[in-house]
Amino acid sequence: MSTTVLQAEDEARSPESAWPETRSMTMIQALRSALDVMMERDPDVVVFGQDVGYFGGVFRVTEGLQAKYGKTRCFDAPINEGGIVGAAVGMAAYGLRPVAEIQFADYFYPASDQLVSEAARLRYRSAGDFTCPLTVRMPCGGGIYGGQTHSQSPEALFTHVCGLRTVMPSNPYDAKGLLISAIESNDPVIFLEPKRLYNGPFDGHHDRPIVPWSRHPLGVVPTGHYRVPLDAARVFREGRQLTVLAYGTMCWVAESAAQMTGIDAEIIDLRSLWPLDLDTVVASVRKTRRCAVIHEATRTSGFGAELTALVQEHCFYHLEAPIERVTGWDTPYPHAQEWAYFPGPSRVGAALRRLAEA
Repeated sequence: MSTTVLQAEDEARSPESAWPETRSMTMIQALRSALDVMMERDPDVVVFGQDVGYFGGVFRVTEGLQAKYGKTRCFDAPINEGGIVGAAVGMAAYGLRPVAEIQFADYFYPASDQLVSEAARLRYRSAGDFTCPLTVRMPCGGGIYGGQTHSQSPEALFTHVCGLRTVMPSNPYDAKGLLISAIESNDPVIFLEPKRLYNGPFDGHHDRPIVPWSRHPLGVVPTGHYRVPLDAARVFREGRQLTVLAYGTMCWVAESAAQMTGIDAEIIDLRSLWPLDLDTVVASVRKTRRCAVIHEATRTSGFGAELTALVQEHCFYHLEAPIERVTGWDTPYPHAQEWAYFPGPSRVGAALRRLAEA
């Protein structure tokens, strides 16, 4: 049994039950289950956004929640991202725990001021008198032929903002546990959902049939309440030859590249981009002495640049080769050339070979 599965089983043993009931879920179902669990446990949890009520969300994550909890707990909002997040900040300051959905991460920009100037600063500017227990869900990333306005990965913009937590799961088990932790947090959390992973692990081979989550151990999810820490990375795949730092869809692409090349790569799934589990990162790089950083977002000022700097600062005397970085290009996300932009197994594999041979 893999390290990943063993860790998943360990974390599933919540204080409420040593052997929780589980069932196979897609990431969509796991996220819906997290919302259902928290809405049932806490009447202060409310869910709203564009089409999340009657329609159940564009990806059906909130399907059935309005029918179960009513129109005051799960409701639709106007097409106004600034208004959605602004209202959510007010709700959070008042004492509610709102979960706001931005239908695609590409459209969060009108809400930037509310996120940066209000949500992220509320605890600080009030000297701790107010908190902002707000969760903002955003489907992100490409691989669905969505073009430039439905494929962006803006995670680095959030990690730059003091006061925001930024997380991105890579599988259904983590998705549910992280979302529960996000809703229970007293800090605002940006919860990014790689939509290419909604229905199955995607290894970057777009020309192959989709593998469903029902055929993967991490698709087995406890039906009740459990948490995955908001600031803990996971060893996604153990290895000794080099370390790959990744998150979201890129964890699966990195695994595919390692298998294709035969390189004994240790893959770290960051899960939480900020706060970052630096200890796990440093321990892995000091063990393997080589490091690659992978993300789908554009290269310049992407989160990979911060990871590269941190590895250089903390592991300089252990490194035996320059750090490799594989990312999207510094262009708008293309429609016609999506798979040239997407950091697929071939591009990642080439970087791993260079690193292993350096």
